[in-house]
Formats: sequence, structure tokens, C-alpha cells
Amino acid sequence: MKLSDFKVLTFDVYGTLIDWETGIVNGLKPLTDRMSRTLTRDAILEAHAYHESAIQGLTPSKRYRALLPVVYRRLAEEWGVEASWQECLAYGQSVSQWQAFADSREALVHLKRHYKLAVLTNTDNASFQDSNAQLGVQFDAIYTAEDIGSYKPADRNFDYMLKALARQGIEKHEILHTAESMFHDHAPANRFGIANCWIYRRHDKQGFGATMTPTEMPRYDFCFNSMAELVQAHQAERAG
Repeated sequence: MKLSDFKVLTFDVYGTLIDWETGIVNGLKPLTDRMSRTLTRDAILEAHAYHESAIQGLTPSKRYRALLPVVYRRLAEEWGVEASWQECLAYGQSVSQWQAFADSREALVHLKRHYKLAVLTNTDNASFQDSNAQLGVQFDAIYTAEDIGSYKPADRNFDYMLKALARQGIEKHEILHTAESMFHDHAPANRFGIANCWIYRRHDKQGFGATMTPTEMPRYDFCFNSMAELVQAHQAERAG
């Protein structure tokens, strides 16, 4: 299998192209700064992952920027910190401040010259628009949880994407799903038989951070520690 075998790269955004873990930790500082004990970065992220996943399962049609305030309130309660609803709402709006990884924009500009690029994201349209402004490319297709009415790793999201791409004449074997999260992306990609590329942003850390631990480790067809490494591999393949 080669990178040049594919016509379309479908991307997860948050954790893959946007540094959502730093965004989460910074956005939760009003809570963590008021705590009587100190939590590690990964402890903060893992608590967030639990509540985010639970609420997404219970309210799959809730927009992400409306879901995050509930996550914030659950964390405040768990950590014994008072938080006003206005503070919770401010966290829901913080996605627009989450920064792209340093290599994302340049990598996407390169890949856009060789592939169609699509997005399958768990966020809402307004939040993604703010993030997309940092990424520097016009995606050929954008599929958000708000559009679909559910959150990854639900099969519904991948089924929606595959059917939408099929209407553009793109077959499943022409798609490479490119993502960081084993839980949200690679496990369902395996279920659907979609080739997958792991952008292993947490290669120098333990655990799964802001995503839930998968029931079993999914398989993957390619693995790179960054988008820059993906581009280098693509360039080397074309040169060879």
C-alpha cells in the first residue's frame, strides 16, 4: 500500500490539525487554578475525555459549542470548584482560540496539490469555520457532527461521509482517513474497512490524553508522528 494509491484524504481536525489538548488545558485554567490540589496535564485531559464522551453519547444532536459548557460544569462539580454558567459558556466559545499545530497549514497546502481533502469532525460549523481560517486551505468537503446529528465514533458519521463522497464519484478504496484519535477515528475506520493513517501526535506521551481509551487497539496502515512527516513520506514516494 502506498500513499499515492488514494485520491482523497479525510481528516479529523481536533488533535490532528488543531492542538486541542493545549486548547482544553488552557480553557480549563479558570477551574484548575482554583483547585486545592494540582492535577497533571494528562489527568485533566482524561477527565475531560470521560465527560465529553458521556455527554456526546447522551445528547448526540447537541452542537459542540453547546456541549462543552456542560463538560465544564461536570468537571467543576467533580473537582469541587464553583463555576458560573457564564464561565461554562465562555469555555464553549474557546474552540475558536485553539491553535493549529505548527506543521498543519504547510502540510495541507502541499497535500491539496495532490489530493482532494475532506473533513469529518466532531465540532459544529461555526467552531470549525474559526479553526479552518488557521489551516490555509479550502476543503473539498466538510462533514460536521452538527450536520450529521451524532458524534464519532458513531457509525452514522462514517456512513454519512462515505455516502456523501460516493455521490462525488469517490469509492471507499480511494479514501485514506487521517487522524490522531484511535477511539474516535481509527476504530470506526477499521469497522468500515477504510484505509487509515495515524498522526501520532502523542508519540512522546503515555496514554490517550483527551480521547477515551479504545476497547482494543485499532490497526492502521500508515503512522507518522506529525503532518510534516506525512508530507515527507509523500514527497519521498513521489521522488522514488
